Amino acid sequence: MSPRYAQLVRDADAKSAKGDFERAIDLYEAALDDSPRCAEIHYKLALLYDDKMNDPLNALHHFKRYLTLSPNGSHASDVKNSVKRDELAMLTSLSGDSVVTRTEAARLRNENLNLHKELDARSATSRSPPARSQGHDASSTKTTSGKSKARTYIVQSGDTLASISRKFYKSSARWKEILEANQKNIHNPENLKVGQSLIIP
Repeated sequence: MSPRYAQLVRDADAKSAKGDFERAIDLYEAALDDSPRCAEIHYKLALLYDDKMNDPLNALHHFKRYLTLSPNGSHASDVKNSVKRDELAMLTSLSGDSVVTRTEAARLRNENLNLHKELDARSATSRSPPARSQGHDASSTKTTSGKSKARTYIVQSGDTLASISRKFYKSSARWKEILEANQKNIHNPENLKVGQSLIIP
């Protein structure tokens, strides 16, 4: 690793941490070459474009470059899920809303999640709760599969459900769990309110 490459990556990480995402992108892109070591930089660029710049086209490019350089890398599973989500977002936006708008897609997705939750709740009431509480106290029986109590998170500028999922679970795939836990407070999953408090299951 050359000193210049290392310095560019350090500077880009610092700019990203301070919220200067455009400058961070410039620095990361300056450090890119075709070597496998750049897979991680492509991943960081994809996350910036996806979560902070709301630019699924550029995010897709960098996610796919990551998979090319590191097909079995530590982020491969998360990247594949993100590619599917961004491809759907691109198709929706390119359709000129003739198929379905992004807002309508979000509403339908919410409605679907609510229906699934109702079904789960109905099937849970038919089960016997005491049989499932193997010696746990009353507060921990409310959580599923022995997980710890839910945490809270205050929405920051540029946050999405996918980026919040990455912060807590190291994967964007669990954004639906966060949405389900906050369905009364989230009116539009595509546009979270800064300062809003979310339950992280």
